[in-house]
Amino acid sequence: MPANGTGQRLLDSATEAFAAKGFHGTTTRDIATAAGVTPGAVYVHHRSKEELLYSISRVGHERTLELVRTGAASSSDPVQQISTMVRDFVEWQAANRTKSSVVNFELAALTEEHRADVLEIRRSVDAEFRAVVDRGRQQGLFHIEDTGLAVLALLSLCVDVARWYRGDGRQSAAGIGEHHSRMALRMLGAEPPSS
Repeated sequence: MPANGTGQRLLDSATEAFAAKGFHGTTTRDIATAAGVTPGAVYVHHRSKEELLYSISRVGHERTLELVRTGAASSSDPVQQISTMVRDFVEWQAANRTKSSVVNFELAALTEEHRADVLEIRRSVDAEFRAVVDRGRQQGLFHIEDTGLAVLALLSLCVDVARWYRGDGRQSAAGIGEHHSRMALRMLGAEPPSS
């Protein structure tokens, strides 16, 4: 990600534009105008509009992986791990809903190489969840039939927040994170962790 002010403004304006209009509905002129620069400045900092999307998507996925790994490392108890992983993932998705919607729902616009790179990070997120859910099943803490389907449901629960959360309702991002954390444990047939 560019370290300078103009590069960051371009990333921020691209995020807003992609969220509002979609990748294909956004022009480099839209991005430049919102960043307060000329359209040519986009190409000084990024090779293409797609590279902007890739930067946004990669950083967002790396942040998700970091949150999930931190949650998994927070305890040796699978129930507590899932509780923390889901809570933090959902809270980040809600608090960063504009970026999250771009990160999660514009992947088809990436080049094959860039999409493969981002999907590799997604597979790492999936693997972190699978490891914890498998351990919880083996310990008799999670009562599910299929780890893969359970993890798919958990990830959908987390990612989909970006579709509907607006931040102006009765729940904060932290409140939604706590709610979804409890819901995730119920989905797994687990007792909530003791406080």
